[in-house]
Amino acid sequence: MSDQGIKSRPKYQPIAPDPQGRHHLLVVDGPDVPVEALAEGVTPSAFEVWTVARKSAVPGSAAMDEEAGAVRVFRAVPHLFSALEERLARETMGLRLYAAGTEPFLWDANGIGARAGLSPQEMAFAHVGTQARRIFCVHCRTVMEGVTTSITTCAGCGAPLFVRDHFSRRLAAFMAVQVDAEVPGEVPQAEELYS
Repeated sequence: MSDQGIKSRPKYQPIAPDPQGRHHLLVVDGPDVPVEALAEGVTPSAFEVWTVARKSAVPGSAAMDEEAGAVRVFRAVPHLFSALEERLARETMGLRLYAAGTEPFLWDANGIGARAGLSPQEMAFAHVGTQARRIFCVHCRTVMEGVTTSITTCAGCGAPLFVRDHFSRRLAAFMAVQVDAEVPGEVPQAEELYS
């Protein structure tokens, strides 16, 4: 069961620095820049890179080193996003924001960039890693992370939900609707689609 072909589904491409940008900041959902996230011939040294170590002991880095080739390591994603909000609040025109990682990470970074005034043309994203989805129950407005099946049970209202391919950029989540709304109890077998 699938509703493929929905035009709201995000499309991603390998990242390359925008030649019209003055400064290029790449945030990564992991300890290293994934090679598959970059366009052919592009190296991480073209960017100021922020990574997530996911451990308490991280190497020291200059907080204000904002040059291409500089690497700043954060303990966790919330730590990185907090620093990104602060950075974008004082940034001037010409910055380009790039992100590489899971879809929820990309769209959280997109939201931070948009709230700071970056246009879609000033941001680029490369999806790497798990295909697990963040979903939004349209019935009770519960947001759930890490959904890998076509049918799941809502953690908020308990409804059996069909995970659609319709993606809300505003909510940074895929829409999920009650699968047995017309015939209560008639729930198809869930398929593992997004691992």
